[in-house]
Amino acid sequence: MTETPQTLLARLRWPLFLTRAGLLAERVWQAFWPLWTVVVLALAALMLGLHDSLPVEAVWAGIFAAGLGVVVTGLRGVLRFRWPTRAEALARLDASLPGRPISAVLDSQAIGGSDAASVAVWQAHQARMAARAATARPVAPDLDMAPRDPFATRYVALLALAVAVLFGSILRVGSVSEMTPGGGQAAVGGPTWEGWIEPPAYTGQPTLYLADQTSDSLEVPQGSRITLRLYGELGALSVTQDLAEAVGAEVADPAAPAQDFTVTRSGTLSIIGPGGRDWQVEMRPDAPPRVAFGNPEQAGADQMQALAQARAEGQMTLPFTASDDYGILGGQARITLDLEAIPRRHGLVAEPEPREAIVLDLPMPITGNRAAFSETLVENLSQHPWANLPVKVELSVNDAAGLQGDSGAEQMNLPARRFFDPLANAVIEQRRDLLWSVDNAPRVAQVIRTLSHRPEEGLFRSETAYLRLRVILRRLEAMTDYGLKSEQRDEIAQALWDLALLLEEGDLGDALERLQRAQERLSEAMKNGASDEEIAELMQELRDATQDYMNQLAQQAMRDGTMQDPQEMAEGSMTMGQDDLQAMMDRIQELMEQGRMAEAQQALEELQRLMENMQVTQGQGGQGQQSPGQQAMEGLAETLRDQQGLSDQAFRDLQEQFNPGGQQGQQPGQQPGQQGQGQQPGQQGQGQQQGQGQQPGQGQQPGQGQGQGQGQDRADQQGNGQGDAQGSLADRQRALRNELNRQRGNLPGVGGEAGEAAREALDRAGRAMDGAEQALRGNDLPEAIDRQAEAMDALRDGMRNMGEALAEAERQERGGDGQQMGSAGGERRDPLGRNSGTSGQTGTDENLLQGEDVYRRARDLLDEIRRRSGEGERPDEELDYLKRLLERF
Repeated sequence: MTETPQTLLARLRWPLFLTRAGLLAERVWQAFWPLWTVVVLALAALMLGLHDSLPVEAVWAGIFAAGLGVVVTGLRGVLRFRWPTRAEALARLDASLPGRPISAVLDSQAIGGSDAASVAVWQAHQARMAARAATARPVAPDLDMAPRDPFATRYVALLALAVAVLFGSILRVGSVSEMTPGGGQAAVGGPTWEGWIEPPAYTGQPTLYLADQTSDSLEVPQGSRITLRLYGELGALSVTQDLAEAVGAEVADPAAPAQDFTVTRSGTLSIIGPGGRDWQVEMRPDAPPRVAFGNPEQAGADQMQALAQARAEGQMTLPFTASDDYGILGGQARITLDLEAIPRRHGLVAEPEPREAIVLDLPMPITGNRAAFSETLVENLSQHPWANLPVKVELSVNDAAGLQGDSGAEQMNLPARRFFDPLANAVIEQRRDLLWSVDNAPRVAQVIRTLSHRPEEGLFRSETAYLRLRVILRRLEAMTDYGLKSEQRDEIAQALWDLALLLEEGDLGDALERLQRAQERLSEAMKNGASDEEIAELMQELRDATQDYMNQLAQQAMRDGTMQDPQEMAEGSMTMGQDDLQAMMDRIQELMEQGRMAEAQQALEELQRLMENMQVTQGQGGQGQQSPGQQAMEGLAETLRDQQGLSDQAFRDLQEQFNPGGQQGQQPGQQPGQQGQGQQPGQQGQGQQQGQGQQPGQGQQPGQGQGQGQGQDRADQQGNGQGDAQGSLADRQRALRNELNRQRGNLPGVGGEAGEAAREALDRAGRAMDGAEQALRGNDLPEAIDRQAEAMDALRDGMRNMGEALAEAERQERGGDGQQMGSAGGERRDPLGRNSGTSGQTGTDENLLQGEDVYRRARDLLDEIRRRSGEGERPDEELDYLKRLLERF
């Protein structure tokens, strides 16, 4: 059937209608968008109540501008708007289809109407076009206003309307009529008023609408803002108040239509006139914020020093509490030097250089309420010149109202890291004196020269430490001769700090020396009254050193063939395991934390005697037979000694740069007493200490008594036999790195966390060795020494973790055999002659005090402590110790 124009238009009736409607919306949108933009902006302003806060003249000017804008934009829209016709809609619909099929169907054949073939072609063409036209869909209107509104003012209007809907009210639109004389509600019910009380934003309290308040008394926060609007005939209503001075241009006129007040005191507020009200306003003062050290409920003369403590790594912890009516905004801690409390002796005799007070920001809670909270200020001030000196600390906080509160100045010793090694403590003291005043430089140099006068007498455990001290001494003396500047002084102080850390923490490869060092530091801490955190750190160091010593002792016994069989031990001897040693060290830590230093010292001496007399019994594997784990531990220990030797050699080369030829033979200015000892630390020869400067192959090292075994092969491989004869330091470092790689490939397959930690530590050691080799090839000796120190630390960690993994594996294999062996042999005595009981633990099961004497003795001791603590003539150290005992018990 041939499609006719009438049938086609009938089929396209609905798409054509929708297209025409879209064209109408498009032309209305394009012609009248400025009009509705002006209307929406005016409506948003009225809903937000802007006319209530503006002068009447400004409101009328705005109304006039809005009306003028409506008229202009309305006329513009009328002039530009054209009603869309049916033909325009049909043309847009036809243009949306390919080939304009609607026009083709509506057209008639112009020529060839008498030719049947031509007519047939024309009809076929119209049939195809009709089928295409039947697929027509309504055309969407073009509502893109960006070319016509480049500044997007229509979106500004919509945003203002959205804000008005959220925060305004449509009811406020009607209040604009009340601003006309005699209009609105005034014409019906006479004059009226509105009022609001807005508390400060930081209080978090809601705004009060005065017309809704049923009570005649109001309590409002200090700083609240009162806003009043009087409508109707001018003078019909007036306001009286004694809350504060009015704010604004019409403050002298009580009948002003708009009045604002800020509450600064309690008083009355009255609206006089028809419908007026009276209120008694009680102002709630904003109290200043409060801050106090620690818990203010705790009291005591030593509260400050007990609260402000230094962690083991030197960080100061200072707890405090703060509170405010509505919330703390921020705070600071100000620390100043307390010169009057400082004992002015030695290097502190000179006048100190002026330094600014230490100002630290107090930590605030990230979440939660800041009205009342407790926090702890944590800061590391160990390197500050005032570390461990008397200071005054004052805390201050402020709130949003600008009020400030402070805690008052409290005297305390600035918490910082303490050094328990006597030499390290002496170095830190000289560093403090140097930072105290640059005039102390000659005295500091003299003291350092005294400390390093006779190094062979055992004051220095490490050749590296001695050489570094001598370098610092020469630099200090040279700089002092030419005038020591502040920057140079700070550089020397940093070098002294690094040296003190080396002396305190140690850089020793020998397990016995590390054990003795840990015991000495712990003993020194007992004398100086260490904190709980310092005790925990020192006890952990003692545990690690004991474990390393036990491992080294076992390896040495296996090499020498001196391991004893448990069945061959003499009667009355005692077998101790790792659990027994751990129990003794836990007991020492417990005694120190309780302040029982005398008993702790006695227990430490007992542990030292046990360690000195200790012999290793044979475990699994047979006598003289090394397991793969023992071989791996021995190899790592030898690698550590070799790395120590390389580090010492690198430091000697660095020393040679500062003092060419100073290490050859006797140094200039060497004392006669030094010549008799052989050589200075840092020189090669017979007087050199084992494990410090001696290179592998230069004498018998621990772990090298294997004849033609592994130690000699390693010495030949690394070329350490005669100094640098077989290669440079970098080549020797690379060879040591390769040897470590070989050892890592031969490690026993131990699992667990300790095994993984051991492998990770050895990986770190390898990376540090690579960095040392690169630094040595670049002739950067200081960097090489730092990387070598990292490698040695990582090797120690790896050996410790490997030892723990091997011990755990051995315990799992043995099961309970070890405990049965330890308890065999019947009754035994401990080193103090006490019965060790049947539990297998060190100590005694006997009750040394029984019955009521225990409690009587405890009461007598407590009474004696109280009596002595009340005797003011006793030394301060003793009184402090007695007070700590009373606090604990």
